[in-house]
Amino acid sequence: MVSNKVVLHFPREISNQPIIYQLVKEYDLMFNILQARIDPNEEGLLILELSGLRENYAEGIKYLQSQGVGFQLLSQDIHRNEGRCTDCGACTSICPTEALSMNRAEMTVEFDSARCIACLLCMRMCPQRAIEVTL
Repeated sequence: MVSNKVVLHFPREISNQPIIYQLVKEYDLMFNILQARIDPNEEGLLILELSGLRENYAEGIKYLQSQGVGFQLLSQDIHRNEGRCTDCGACTSICPTEALSMNRAEMTVEFDSARCIACLLCMRMCPQRAIEVTL
């Protein structure tokens, strides 16, 4: 079984196609939508947890790419710019999954991308704009 948080970028030309339906029907994949921004005839973005049998998952990803859907693991899109971060901890207080936490021994902010659901609350909270997102 494979399970990853992924970011799907939909070009305008295919934003009204039943692509996720095909992932479920043809490749027996399960999904949990974490965030969505899809409008007919506009570019779209879908962040989801995608899981299934390893071979079905691989075939499903090939299908997405053949349809022109951009595919990235979520951890490739969200990161903390350590050069900008002052370790103030403001982001840790708002993070609903504790992906951002304070290491009390060193008084530094730590980021666990595996726990991140891309809610972007940390980005809005950070006074130094140290949370960077390429969506």
